[in-house]
Amino acid sequence: MIARLALEDGTIFTGHCVGATGTRTGEVVFNTAMTGYQEVFTDPSYCGQIVTMTFPLQGNYGVNATDCESEGAALAGVVLRELPRRPSNHRAQESLQDYLARQNIIGIAGVDTRAITRRVRAGGAMRGATSTELSEVELVAAARGAAPMVGANLVEHVAPHANRDWSEPLSDLVTATTQRSSPSCHVVVIDCGIKHNILRHLVSCGCQVTAVPAGTSAAAIRSLHPNGIVVGNGPGDPAAVSGVQQTLRELLGACPMLGVCLGHQLLALALGARTYKLPFGHHGANLPVLNRQTAQVEITSQNHGFAVDAESLKRAGAVITHVNLNDNTVEGFALQDLGIAAVQFHPEASPGPHDAAGLFRRFVERVIQRRRTLAPAPSK
Repeated sequence: MIARLALEDGTIFTGHCVGATGTRTGEVVFNTAMTGYQEVFTDPSYCGQIVTMTFPLQGNYGVNATDCESEGAALAGVVLRELPRRPSNHRAQESLQDYLARQNIIGIAGVDTRAITRRVRAGGAMRGATSTELSEVELVAAARGAAPMVGANLVEHVAPHANRDWSEPLSDLVTATTQRSSPSCHVVVIDCGIKHNILRHLVSCGCQVTAVPAGTSAAAIRSLHPNGIVVGNGPGDPAAVSGVQQTLRELLGACPMLGVCLGHQLLALALGARTYKLPFGHHGANLPVLNRQTAQVEITSQNHGFAVDAESLKRAGAVITHVNLNDNTVEGFALQDLGIAAVQFHPEASPGPHDAAGLFRRFVERVIQRRRTLAPAPSK
């Protein structure tokens, strides 16, 4: 079956359908990761986006339940160069095309994905539409009528509606953090569409983890008596997620906080900084970041279309700790007086390298140290 992708500039790419049928619209972005397509497609941060994979071969090792980063796929579409007819891996439980169909995601294969990438790099992230049913004229009109990403609060589409306790640690295959025999602190995670591996890292570092919906009030979070708070990743424009910003303002200084990706942006906004839209975002598993605290370069996994303005962050009293070496954008900051640390990249590294995985351990160490400091002195 023929499937097409249209960009808002009128460009049309034609391939064949490898997932669901119908029509979808979203922002067209590209991801440069060579492996880990399952983790990419199940990342809730891609909600509202049509993801083009630059590496030509995708789907060769199939899909399995273990490697999913969420309960399902929230992205608007997938564009691939080549998809094998059948996967070849002992862990595969279904093919990528069957998974996309089951998740009601339109996939297009057999197109020049690098041509799409060059166009997006030159013109910036564009609105687009994928379809198995519309004419070319109708499809271009659908792309131009798609909602823009700026101003879009997409967290409400992927955030859960109830609290959940998370106890699953990292698998035995991952050795980036130290396993602990029992929880040593209680961490509340504000779930804006968080990836499962962030929760697994926290458990493996010795945390009792309670994930709460993005709309949870500061009072409700305080009632859980957390020793630390983590604000996770999620989709859309951070400036539009005003409710979480207000919650964070009310919680500043209550306990150590860690922000990851969208959480990094939301913490910055809560401090009074501002964010802005990047031309085509950072989506991949090989982006170099300078850690100014250690003077070392860390290769990171990233997925974001917005960034924090450096000057506004400095005016808010924060110290920039990490910088992107490709475009010098802010990749991390800290505010020691309030116990805040945040990074724009994904230290849980799925897919991607493990260079920054120690960030979770260091956060937990700060949480435990503060807990000991506040503990009442033993009676004599």
